[in-house]
Amino acid sequence: MIQLGGETYALTDPAMLLLIGGGGVVLLVLILLVMAVRAAGRSARVAAPLARQMQILGGHVQQLGMGQEQLRGGLQTVSDTQANAQAQMVQSIEARMAHVQQQMQDRLAENAARSARSLAEMQERMSATLHGSSKQTTTSLTQLQERLAAIDKAQDNITKLSGDVLSLQDILSNKQTRGAFGEIQLHDIVSKALPSDSYTMQATLSNGRRADCLIHLPNPPGPIVIDSKFPLEAYEALRRAKTEYEVKDAARAMRVAVKSHIQAITTKYIIEGETADGALMFLPSEAVYAELHANFPELVREGFDARVWIVSPTTCMATLNTMRAILKDARMREQAGAIRKTLKMLHRDVEIVVERVGKLNTHFGQARADLEGLGTAAERAGKRAAKLDNFDFEELSEQDNRVVPLSRPDKRP
Repeated sequence: MIQLGGETYALTDPAMLLLIGGGGVVLLVLILLVMAVRAAGRSARVAAPLARQMQILGGHVQQLGMGQEQLRGGLQTVSDTQANAQAQMVQSIEARMAHVQQQMQDRLAENAARSARSLAEMQERMSATLHGSSKQTTTSLTQLQERLAAIDKAQDNITKLSGDVLSLQDILSNKQTRGAFGEIQLHDIVSKALPSDSYTMQATLSNGRRADCLIHLPNPPGPIVIDSKFPLEAYEALRRAKTEYEVKDAARAMRVAVKSHIQAITTKYIIEGETADGALMFLPSEAVYAELHANFPELVREGFDARVWIVSPTTCMATLNTMRAILKDARMREQAGAIRKTLKMLHRDVEIVVERVGKLNTHFGQARADLEGLGTAAERAGKRAAKLDNFDFEELSEQDNRVVPLSRPDKRP
C-alpha cells in the first residue's frame, strides 16, 4: 500500500500501476538523454582524428590514381615491346627457315650429284665387265664349235672306218693288198694318236732294216718299232680247215709262223743302244688278235718273253695314247722353264683378277653405302620439313621464349 496526500493507494490498482509505469518510462528517457549527450561528446572528440584520417585517405586515393595512370603507360610500353619482340622473332625464324631450306636443297643436290656420279661409274664398270664376259663367252662358244666340228669329223672317220672294217675280209684275201692295208691302217692310227714329229714311217735303222713305223720315245725306253707285216696265210688256212686233221695242221703252221715272225722282229728291230728293248707286232684285224688270245695264249706269252707285244687296232690306239702321254711328259720336262714362267704369269693374272674383283666389291659397297646415306638424309630432311611445317610459336624453348619483364613503377613518397 502507498499513501500519497493522505490517500492510500494499493499497488495492484491499475491507476497506480500506470503511474508507476509512466514514471519508469520518463526516468528511462532521462537516462537515455544523459547517455546520448555523453555519447555525442565522445563522438565529437573522436570525429576530429577521423576527419584528419579521411584527408590523408583522400591523398592516398589521389596517389593511387596517379599510379594507375603510370601502370597503364607501363602496360602499353610492355605491349609495344612484346609486339616488336614477336615481330623480330618471326623475322628471325623465317630467316632461319630459309637458311635451313637452302642448306637442305644444297645437300640434296650434292647427294643427288654424288649418287649420279656413283651410278654412272658403276654402270661403266658393269658395262666393261659385261663386255669382257661377253667376249670370253663368244671365245668359249667359238672353241666349243671348233671342238664339235672336230668331233663330227672324228665321227665321220669312225663311220668310214667301220665301213672299211666290213670289207676287211675282201682286202685280206689279196696278199699284195694285205701288206699295203696293214701299213695304211697303222699310219692312220699313228697319225691320229701322235704328233707328226714324234714318229717316222718307213724309217731305216742302222742295220739297214726298214721299220714300218718308228716312234721317237725318250730314253728310257727309247725309240720303239711297230711292225705291220703279219703272216695271215696260216690264219686263213685255219679258217678254211674243215676236218680235225686240217685244223690241227693249220694250228701247227700258225704257231710256227707266229714264232718265226716274233723272232724276226726281235732280230731286226730291237737294237741295243738305238731302239727300245721291245717292239710292237701290229695285227690289222681284231679277229686275228682275238684268235691268238683265245686259242694260242702260249704265243702271246712267248711274245712277252721276247719283248714283242702283239697289238690290234684298238689296243694299238690305247698303247699309242700312253706313248703320247710319255711324249707330253718329256716335252713338259724340256719346257719346264717356259711352263714355270707361264704359270707365274698365270698366277699374276689370277692375282690381278682377284684384286679387280675386290675393288669392284669395294665400289659396290661404297655405292650401297652412298645409297643408304642418301636414303637416311632424305628421311631426315623429310622429318625436318614436317617439323617446320607443323611449327607452333607457342611451343618455343625456354631460351627462345624471351619475354620482357614488367618494370616496377617508382615509389612516390
